[in-house]
Amino acid sequence: MITEEECTLIIPAYNEEKRIERCLADISSYRGPVIFVCDGDDRTPEIIRSYTDSPVTDESGKKYPDITVLSFNERLGKGGGITAGMKAAATEYIGYCDADGATPISEMRRLFSEIETCDCAFGSRWLSASKIEKSQSFSRKLQSRIFNLCVKLILGIPFKDTQCGAKVFKRTAVDALLPRVRSSGFAFDAEILYILYRGGFMIKEVPILWSEMGGSHVGIADAIKMLINLIKIRLG
Repeated sequence: MITEEECTLIIPAYNEEKRIERCLADISSYRGPVIFVCDGDDRTPEIIRSYTDSPVTDESGKKYPDITVLSFNERLGKGGGITAGMKAAATEYIGYCDADGATPISEMRRLFSEIETCDCAFGSRWLSASKIEKSQSFSRKLQSRIFNLCVKLILGIPFKDTQCGAKVFKRTAVDALLPRVRSSGFAFDAEILYILYRGGFMIKEVPILWSEMGGSHVGIADAIKMLINLIKIRLG
């Protein structure tokens, strides 16, 4: 059985000072390592560090979670931040989720439990068994569906929802990804699934409990860049 101590959770946190306390409260019971990657210009790193100065402890006085903050002065992008976290992780299992709390820590635990039978497990909002507590706006939902259709057409991978920010991996899959991944932005999610799918790794798309939180950093310009990057990924 996989234990939480064997599972590093990476959370990219770009200018999340208004939402990071909710995330910290949610992960307060997590027993494994947590790596926050901060590449913005607000107080997010300071807020996280102040939390670690007053750690939650169990009955024996053991501190949890085990939090590391990686701070960068330049913008890494979502993919760049997660890649930095993956390189810093030392455990056998590695996952990531968004800082907005759209995917609760209970769902990340469930994804890590799935990794015993595959190389990569990721949450999907578009499976029939998924539970969406608060849905995206019509425009965001349409944008998401169009992008995922483009992913299928351009990259030829069969998944319904590549962009849900909740994914976990075995170390062997991460080691295969890191030398090949090139995307630093939001196309990162699609590229890593493409690399693993083409590499013959076993990938499981899992229904998830998810809630729209608002305040997304993804705009129309980002969507256009993502499409351009999909073509670049396909062309190699």
